[in-house]
Parts: sequence; structure tokens; C-alpha cells
Amino acid sequence: MKILFTGGGSGGHIFPILAIIRELKRQTKKNQQNKLIKPLELYFVGPKSKYGLQSLKNEGVIVKTIQAGKIRTHLNIKGVFQNIIDVLYKIPIGFIQAFLCVKKIKPDFVFSKGGYGAVPINLVARKLKIPTFLHESDIVAGKTTKIFASSAIKIFTSFRETKIDNIPTEKIIYTGNPIRKEILNGDKEEAKRIFKLTDEKPIIFIWGGSQGAERINNIILVMLPELLKSFEIIHQCGEKNIDEIWSTAQVLVKEEALIKNYHPKGFLTAEKLKHAFAVSHLIISRAGSGAIFEIAAVGKPSILLPLPEATQAHQSKNAHAYAINGATLIMEQKNPTPSLLYRNIMSIFSKSEKLKTMSNAAFAFAKPSAAKVIAEFLILEFKNIEKTTKTR
Repeated sequence: MKILFTGGGSGGHIFPILAIIRELKRQTKKNQQNKLIKPLELYFVGPKSKYGLQSLKNEGVIVKTIQAGKIRTHLNIKGVFQNIIDVLYKIPIGFIQAFLCVKKIKPDFVFSKGGYGAVPINLVARKLKIPTFLHESDIVAGKTTKIFASSAIKIFTSFRETKIDNIPTEKIIYTGNPIRKEILNGDKEEAKRIFKLTDEKPIIFIWGGSQGAERINNIILVMLPELLKSFEIIHQCGEKNIDEIWSTAQVLVKEEALIKNYHPKGFLTAEKLKHAFAVSHLIISRAGSGAIFEIAAVGKPSILLPLPEATQAHQSKNAHAYAINGATLIMEQKNPTPSLLYRNIMSIFSKSEKLKTMSNAAFAFAKPSAAKVIAEFLILEFKNIEKTTKTR
């Protein structure tokens, strides 16, 4: 069974693919023992990505990188120049590379996670009539999903509310967003060792995404002297920011008794991330689908700060869908102030039952079996393809 995965370019596209691949390997091993399915061959073709591609290789996936361009709608001089390069060079070159890859691999079907990085492979798959499955992370379908939805076999969605114009509801399957299972196995004692925690105060985990979040970093630094009086902080701030963040923090927080409670980190691998999740009492994060579903799966209360520039305001809409049952508190301002964030944090911790209520709501929203459901569906579809081929 040959499956070609595509998507990109961010960790938010790669990590769900990784979760599905691990589940596929578990499922096919069981099927192969009963001689119900052919051996699994896994491929990924998409743009270069600093985060995630090595993890795919570690799982035995054959990874090929291609050019992938996109058309930017928020234009400045730099954006116009980038669009010209993408239209004249990256997009046509990417299509040729994708065509050559698909012709060589000859996949049984394509699984597309979306993003601009998926477009070349999706185009080739449609042209060559290769069965294609899509997964839409956000509550509002992205451009790639909308373009290729009509030719897809099925569209899996993270949110129940996701609808796509002119696509029948029976073609859309609500599964949730696949999460990396290893994040569920964090250990508080291991977290204390890794992050050198004092464990004297409640712990807040500031999760800035794979590259950090500059505005969140700036807000945290402003409020850091006051925040450290009541909390211990683990702060994923981005590898490129770590030195500056730590230097600034030491200038702002002069008391040794307080600065020892601040633990900035550039980037956390899944192995370290799971321990940060386990030990934290509250998580502050952007509102990408991947972040929301991982926070929900570990049952942690959260404050979400949607990225204002996100396409179609999808982060804000993701956050509101998640907040309906009380799992999170949303700060939607384009420029959320440190004082407002501090008040929201203190409000959550001031009510003894608030953290427990938010945790229960997070667990209720979680879909930890999303990867398993999708993997089982893909295997079943392959069996159907095999039966159809044999009866011809």
C-alpha cells in the first residue's frame, strides 16, 4: 500500500501527518499478520520545513522536497516581489517536480494536509486521477481545501462546524485534528528535572509555537517581574529569540529569588513538550488547530491569543469553537495588553474550581483518536480499491 502525503509549510501541517503515519504502521502491522493487506510504503512530498521532516524520516518515510509558491494577499513591496518570484519560478518548477515524483512513486492514493505546500501534488493527483483525501485543520476551510474538495474522495475535518460550499455533507467526515500520541505521556517529576523547576508556585507554560510568537514574547517580558511573584514560567520563545529573551529577562527581573522561576526555551521537541504539558497548570498559546487539540488532549486550562493576521481570521474562529464549553479564555485584541493578560491569569487562579472546570471542558472537546479513525478509513479504502481491481 503506497501512500503519498503532502502538506506544508509549517509544523502544524507536518505533525498531524506524523500522527496518522504512526497509527497506519500500527494498523497495517496487525493486518499484515493476518495477511489482509500489502506492506506499507510511505512517502512525503512537500516544501522544505525546519520542523517535522526529520521526524517523518525517522518513521521510515521517504521524503522528497519540492518548490512551493504562494500568492500573498497582504501586499507590500516585499510581498509583491515574493509573488513575482513564486509565480514565475517556484510554482511552475514545483509542479514539474511534483509530476516527476508522482510518476515515479505511483501511489495508490494521496493524503493532503493542506497549505500552499500541498498544491503541486494535489494538482498532479487530480490530473492523473489518483484518489485523494484531504484533511482540513481549521474551522474555516482554507484555499487549498476549497480548490481540491470537489475532486477529493473524502474531506476529514478537525471541527464539526466546518462546511465547504457546494460539497455534500456526506463527503465530509468530522474526526478532529490528529495529535502526536507521545504528548499524552508526560511526567511531572521528569519535567522538574528537565526544566530545573523549583515547584514552589503554580506553573504557566507559554507556548509560542515552533518559531516562537514575537508579540506574546514581548507581552510576557513586560509582565514578567509581576508574574514571577505568583508563578513559575516555562516559556517556549523560539530559537532565534532565546538569547535576547533571556538577556532582557535578567535586566527586568533583578531579584535572584524571582528569576530562578523563569525557564525560557527556544524550541521543545515532543519529548520535552509532553513534560511541559504534564507539569503546567495553565497554557498560554496561539489558536492554531494543532495547538488547540493538543491542549485539549492533555486537559489543560488555557488562554488563547489568536493571531490577528491569520487567513480568514481562522485562529479566532478556532478559538471560539473551542471556548463554547468553557475550556479556554480568549484574548482577541490585535494588541493585547500585559495588564489585561495578567488580570485574566489572576482571575483564573483566584477561583478554586475554575481550573478544574476548564480542564474537564478541555477533555470533553478532545479527539485523541483522530489519527486512528483516519488510518482505519485509509486502510479500508485501500482494501476496497484492491477488491475493485481484482474483479475487473
